Amino acid sequence: MKILQVYHIYPAIFGGVSRVVYDISRELCKKGHEISVLTTDFHYAHINAIKTENSREVEVYRIPTILKNFRTINIPLPHPYFIHLVKSKIKSFDVIHFHGHRSLQKVAVYYYAEKNDIPYIVQAHGGIPKIGAWQKLKWLYDISFGHKLLKGASKVIALSRVEAEEYRKMGVPEEKIAIIPNGIDLSEYAELPPKGAFKKKFGIPEDKKIILYLGRIHKIKGIDFLVRAYAHLKNEMHFKDAVLVIAGPDDGYLGEVKSLVQGLDVSNSVLFTGPLYGRDKISAYVDSEVYVLPSRYEAFPMSVLEAYACGKPVIASKVGGVMDLVIEGVTGLLFEPGDVTQLAKSIFLLLDNHEKAEDMGMKGKQFVKENFSIEKVVEKLEKVYEEVVEG
Repeated sequence: MKILQVYHIYPAIFGGVSRVVYDISRELCKKGHEISVLTTDFHYAHINAIKTENSREVEVYRIPTILKNFRTINIPLPHPYFIHLVKSKIKSFDVIHFHGHRSLQKVAVYYYAEKNDIPYIVQAHGGIPKIGAWQKLKWLYDISFGHKLLKGASKVIALSRVEAEEYRKMGVPEEKIAIIPNGIDLSEYAELPPKGAFKKKFGIPEDKKIILYLGRIHKIKGIDFLVRAYAHLKNEMHFKDAVLVIAGPDDGYLGEVKSLVQGLDVSNSVLFTGPLYGRDKISAYVDSEVYVLPSRYEAFPMSVLEAYACGKPVIASKVGGVMDLVIEGVTGLLFEPGDVTQLAKSIFLLLDNHEKAEDMGMKGKQFVKENFSIEKVVEKLEKVYEEVVEG
């Protein structure tokens, strides 16, 4: 099959969705499909003209963006030649896979897909709820186009049971919904970096235990809950042997988090690394005792799978698709979102009981291997593609 993946960030430069698009595109290529990705130069430096790139047999159409500092629903405006490119290329594809459903680029792709009778699939990646920033624009977008895009889809892909229900509330009929989780390329975790490499690079004493958050620095991620829980752990519970590492790119919230850290007087034991990539990112997981995801909302956090792949237990807030990923008391612990005291106690429980934490980490590693390998996920995607094309 000739399949077009549509997402505004490629390859995996920023955010979990771009990682998903990158991994499934490569795996589909391995299985003999012809894969193209329509993307932009958003978060991708030094691209000044429309160009086609080939990366491991994935054909990439990268569109320059205009008004790069203007983000409508977190998506930049496309270059004027974008329409010409879509119009000339779209007829060659058997099926189109939209990742996310709110962007100006998708309006044009949808129009020409409908005009040329090309079936398409929508995978919202947790984007259905109108939460976070730009809520009024999200309402306006859905009224004018979002509902139409979902209605015209041959299939929609939900990452979890929670997201499937969100599609139903948007009016998507049951027979159009397929639940397929994200997958992870476990080959990248076959040989882990040596323990201690991350601590050495960032000057963390060997005897200190690491509590790790890794992801976007955004309010929705609940990092303020984690900082408050860490302060409670250190000052109220008198646990002094742990360092809090906050790793990831600033998404508009870094200043507030740093102010909170200073206000709670824990700045001497909180490390901000900025974004981590490749082996540096994996090294952070390897040297940590526990990975914490304290989000206010999550659809399907890839960081949980990454932590499992490195054999680490996960503590996460009981929200959205997280409840399908963290098995309470087996692969990690869940806490009520915003309950700082409960979070602090959960962190203490795993820091104070190495054997329990290690056992949870190993069970998480087996859990991700059995259920979320990229190979198994792409097999499920293939069946959906075939159903849509044949239909």
